[in-house]
Amino acid sequence: MSLREKLGKEFVITTELRGTDGVDIQASVDHARRYLPLDGINIHDCPGGRLRMNAIAQAHIIQSETGHELIPHLMCRDRSLLGLQADLLGAHALGIRNILVATGDAPKHGPYPSSAVYDLTSIDLIRLIKKMNDGLDYNEKPFTGRTAFCVSATARPGARDLDAEVDRARQKATGGADFIQTQPIFHVDKVRVFMGAVKDLKIPVIMGIMPLRSLKTAEFMNKSVPGITIPPEIMEAIATSEQVMIEAICRLITEIYPLVDGIHIMAMGDVEVSNILIDHIRSLGRK
Repeated sequence: MSLREKLGKEFVITTELRGTDGVDIQASVDHARRYLPLDGINIHDCPGGRLRMNAIAQAHIIQSETGHELIPHLMCRDRSLLGLQADLLGAHALGIRNILVATGDAPKHGPYPSSAVYDLTSIDLIRLIKKMNDGLDYNEKPFTGRTAFCVSATARPGARDLDAEVDRARQKATGGADFIQTQPIFHVDKVRVFMGAVKDLKIPVIMGIMPLRSLKTAEFMNKSVPGITIPPEIMEAIATSEQVMIEAICRLITEIYPLVDGIHIMAMGDVEVSNILIDHIRSLGRK
C-alpha cells in the first residue's frame, strides 16, 4: 500500500536522510537500504543554504535502488516560478509522487552569496502543485498530461503563536496539502493542544520526533530554534546515555501514538536509532 493510500487510514512512519554532499550517492543508498520497513523517506533540499545534491535527483535514485517511497523537499528559496514548474514536471517524469513544500532557510544562513528568489510562498506552491495535478500550469493553461503528487506541508506544533501557526496550517490544507509533517516536538501536552486545534482541518498529521545524542545540540535547539523547547527530563536523559535517551523518546512516542496519524523520525540519518524507534512504533500497533 502506498503512502497516499495509507494516509488517514493506517498509522504512518516516515524518516529522513541527510542530503548527499557531492556526487557519490552510494552511501545514501546504502543507508536507505538499512531502514526497517516504513512508509516514506524525506530528502532535504540544501538545508541551511548548504550545498547538497538536488533533492529530486537524489530521491529518484534512492527510490529506484531501494523500493522505498521518497519525499523530496522543494524549497521556494532557490527557484523562480518557471523553475518550480519545470522541476515538478521533471520530478513526475522521474517517478516521484510525494513532495514536501517549504519556504526554505534564507541563503544568508549558508556559505554562498546567493540571492533568494521566493517568487511563491509555500502556500502558493501547494496551490500550484494542485493545479498541475489537474494538468494546468500557473496561468491555468493546459499542458500534456497531468502530475499526480501527494503534497506534504509543514507545521510547528510548538510555535509561540499557535493561533498564527494553525491559521497557516488551515491555508495549506485549504490550498490542497494532503498531509502535514511537523517540526520535532518533545511535549505531550503541546501535541494534544495542536491536534485539537487542527482537528477541523481533517488532514492527517505526522508528528515529528527527534532523538538527540548530543546534549550540546539539544541545548542549542532549546535556545535558538523557534518553536522547539526540550523539557528537563529529556535533557537529563540525553545527558545520561544514548540508551536512556532512546527509552525517553520511546515513552514520548507511546504517549502521543493515540493522538496522531503517524510519526516522522528526525534522527539526522542515524539508521540504528531510527530502526529502534520504528520497531517500537510497530509494536504499539500490534498491541
